[in-house]
Formats: sequence, structure tokens, C-alpha cells
Amino acid sequence: MARYRFHCTNGRECVFDAVGNDIRAPHRLVRRAEAVARDVMRSLGEAGNWAEWHVTVHDLRGRRVLVRPFLSVDPPAAPERPRRGRTARGGRLRGGDVLGQAA
Repeated sequence: MARYRFHCTNGRECVFDAVGNDIRAPHRLVRRAEAVARDVMRSLGEAGNWAEWHVTVHDLRGRRVLVRPFLSVDPPAAPERPRRGRTARGGRLRGGDVLGQAA
């Protein structure tokens, strides 16, 4: 098992992986790089154009072993928005309303 670091950049901004991940099989590097890209897209949200972003994977000696563009990754699923419709009590929901549970 080897440890790899997954850094993300668009050439101007960087998200560094100071800890890294232990990866048993090298073919799993691509899946982990894609998961890291989705996490960065989710955390930075509307940060801009993902076409310029990529994940670079480095071993502990600092050698680059993989580069994966963000655009090769399916974007993270958007959080579900409340649907318009009737509540259990028959009241209407407005577009941004969220129902909470009564205490």
C-alpha cells in the first residue's frame, strides 16, 4: 500500500492535500481523484469555471503520477430542493420553503 496526495488547482487557486490517502491498487487512483474533484466542486460551489481545474496525484516523493481534469468527472449531485406541492396538512409550499419537524 502506498500513500498519495491529491492536489487540485486551476493555475491560480490551489486546494492542497497535506495528509493524503493510502491506496492499495494503482488503478484506484483514478476513482479517488474523481472523488476528490467532486468534493472540491461541492465545497467551492459556484467558484467558477471547472474547465480549468484538475487533480494532480503525487506519491510521497513528490513525483506526479496522475493528472485528472475536473471535466472528466460527473459533477456532484445538487442537493434536492423542496418541491412545490401540498403539505400533509394541505397547505401550499412556496418555492424556497422547507418544512421542519415540530419539537
